[in-house]
Amino acid sequence: MARIAIIGSGEVGQALARGFRKHDYDVKIASRSPEKLAQFSNESGIPATTFADAAAWGEAAVLAVSGDAAIDAVRQADPGNLKGKWVIDTTNPIAKEPPEDGVLRFFTGPNDSLTERLQTAYPDIRFVKAFNSVGSDYMVNPTFTSGTGTMFYCGDDPDAKKAVAEIIKKFGWEGWDMGTARAARAIEPLAVLWCIPGLRENRWNHAFRLMAM
Repeated sequence: MARIAIIGSGEVGQALARGFRKHDYDVKIASRSPEKLAQFSNESGIPATTFADAAAWGEAAVLAVSGDAAIDAVRQADPGNLKGKWVIDTTNPIAKEPPEDGVLRFFTGPNDSLTERLQTAYPDIRFVKAFNSVGSDYMVNPTFTSGTGTMFYCGDDPDAKKAVAEIIKKFGWEGWDMGTARAARAIEPLAVLWCIPGLRENRWNHAFRLMAM
């Protein structure tokens, strides 16, 4: 897999675009307004384009937009351009209401997830939830004093998960397969837990690690 389309131009999209380029993938980053990425493209050498162009060009993709824009972003990319491709879903269903005591609000419930909504809306795309439970500064080859962090992932397609597991390993994480897309109901709220120290104490330099016997 050589060509990766990054659908989303924020901090997460830019961090993962740089990460894929670092690991010798061919990368394009997409925005609704590609011109705003001119400085990023000049500095990184990563071309900027539209959602639809990137999706059609890429052999696989990363969805890195705000959660409330996720379903519409895939629509703008044209689901036909992503048919049969695996897509890393980094999104979280964060609501617009402010957090309470550092606890973010979600627009999904405990028996629902944004990944499941995406998979239901676009059944021909192979979504894999990953890279949603740590900040963008630590997504690619981070160094933690406590050891290697755990990147939880899930999805309905085994081959897609296998491909994403290889990315996770290259990016310096221990991957942990949590099963089907339903597991996103547990993985997405990890973003809430990860953000609490940051929102309460401005501490953002941490990650999760699963300890096994």
